[in-house]
Amino acid sequence: MLKIDDIRSGSHLAGARLIRLIEDNEPSAIELLKSLYANTGKAFIIGITGSPGVGKSTLIDALIFQFRELSKKVAVIAVDPTSPYTGGAILGDRLRMQRHATDPDVFIRSMASRGQTGGLSRAAKDATTVLDAMGFDIIIIETVGAGQAQFDIASLAHCVGIVSIPSSGDGIQAVKAGILETGDIFIVNKSDTPDADLSFIELCGMLEMRQSREFLRTLPPGLPPKTDNGHPTWQPKVLKTIAQDGTGIKELTHTFLSYLDFMKKNNLLKSKQKTQEKLYFKTLLKDLILEKINGFMDESKYVETALNDIQLNITDPISAAQHVVNKTIGHKIKE
Repeated sequence: MLKIDDIRSGSHLAGARLIRLIEDNEPSAIELLKSLYANTGKAFIIGITGSPGVGKSTLIDALIFQFRELSKKVAVIAVDPTSPYTGGAILGDRLRMQRHATDPDVFIRSMASRGQTGGLSRAAKDATTVLDAMGFDIIIIETVGAGQAQFDIASLAHCVGIVSIPSSGDGIQAVKAGILETGDIFIVNKSDTPDADLSFIELCGMLEMRQSREFLRTLPPGLPPKTDNGHPTWQPKVLKTIAQDGTGIKELTHTFLSYLDFMKKNNLLKSKQKTQEKLYFKTLLKDLILEKINGFMDESKYVETALNDIQLNITDPISAAQHVVNKTIGHKIKE
């Protein structure tokens, strides 16, 4: 039997078992998660996103090494896309991180996106709760990165790193999708390839445009810029890396930690965590209500009657749906 104390003590086996129960939507997992919330809120959650092929997994592998050099306990959730046809996922990101497999202070888990539009399932959020309670200092989430899908990571991670490569068109795509608004650190990976400097300059220029849109006003040199409401604002950084040989990874690691220090120093981390908890609550509420609705649709005599009436052309689908809602929910809608 899975014991809550085993999770709190950092047992990899217990953590993996609970995450599996979460993925399977087992009721027992919900009860365990409730007990774990009092032990959370200490981990620094980093989101790594970007288009396929930019080297996210290799980059994370290098980041794990650097964080371990700093004696940080590191957990990774690699979210893989779920096939719309089979419901399966490749779940292959762990293969690139095998050198850490025997390290007791590293935990790596692949999860399926389960068809979520942002490439993040609710299970991924719940998994961070488990890993936080297990005592990991750093939790890295690698998510499916394709256009609008990159937005979801901002609702879960404290700091978002967006990875691109030279001459990939990622910069232009970022502007189109508004991805610049979600990133805190921008990484030009594979920077030993042609046009790396140009991509770096382009990203810096785009970020200057972002700051202009946010109406930032600059204080005297050495002080952080502030928004109109007077709160300090983190200025996004652009870095070049070669994840394959580790070039720039140490600087990137310290930039992530600098972001954490900045957020703590200016009392912004707790505020961000509270905002993310509100978003999670709303997502959870919608999911639970939807589960109830799906159960109702499977069992309700009103739904069965409405479906028969539609098949017999007695009524149209819109009127039938409105009629069922009016029969089962107190607030009337126009039929």
